Order: sequence, then C-alpha cells, then structure tokens
Amino acid sequence: MAVKMRLRRMGQKKAPFYRIIVADSRSPRDGKFIAEVGTYDPNCDPSAISVDEEAARKWLANGAQPTEAVAKILKAAGIEK
Repeated sequence: MAVKMRLRRMGQKKAPFYRIIVADSRSPRDGKFIAEVGTYDPNCDPSAISVDEEAARKWLANGAQPTEAVAKILKAAGIEK
C-alpha cells in the first residue's frame, strides 16, 4: 500500500481551507484517510500553517511520500525529510 501525505480540501466555494492528511494513494482526494497531521489556510496573509511535527516526522520515517504542495508546506514549517 502506497501512503501519501497530501491536502484535503475543505471550506466554502472560493474560500479553500486544507487539512494535511496521510492517506492511501488510491483513495479519493476528500475520501477516507489514515491520519490528520496539520492544516493550511491560504486565505490569511501570510498563509496560516499548523503542523503536528511529531506525527509528520513519524509518517515520513515510516515511508509516507509527501506531494509537492505538502513538501513545500512542511519545508516552510521547518520539517525536512
């Protein structure tokens, strides 16, 4: 099973809010997921990022692959692979 860290879209139309989740790569974008490790709100200035560092590091160590967007967010939060 390939596990990915990716964004799950929440919020209203034209006002997106994202949760950073760990999910099976075959599940749909807003479908079933394994764990939630943080949030990302691009509507604030600057963008609001909240990440559970311990959980994110654990999933990265266990082999979860972040998407490009999540990798940028984790880098901004100070979490490197």
